[in-house]
Amino acid sequence: MTTKQTDCEAANQKLVDKIRPKMPHMKLLYELSDFFKVMGDSTRIQLLWALEESEMCVSDLAVLLNMTKSAVSHQLKVLRTAKLVRAQKKGKNVYYALDDEHVKIILEKALEHVSE
Repeated sequence: MTTKQTDCEAANQKLVDKIRPKMPHMKLLYELSDFFKVMGDSTRIQLLWALEESEMCVSDLAVLLNMTKSAVSHQLKVLRTAKLVRAQKKGKNVYYALDDEHVKIILEKALEHVSE
């Protein structure tokens, strides 16, 4: 990665120098950006919200969201790849759930923010 050069001088160089070491590594920031891209889809948000309430299979999610099983499966694959949901096979069905408590907290905090 190349470093971009700014075309100005800092108004408060001490502040810039204080904050610079606290900035996360660019690779981590790109991963965070990708996370928000995954979260930035209303269908995936609906799926996550449903899974916050209960573990569910693709058929139940499809009926709940009035979608095809294929469309739900595609979105769940994106969510699994992003490590936002996990899957567990039970008999003939695969059940999905939020991957961990962090996902639930992020959803709740985001809803709280947009509801203000």
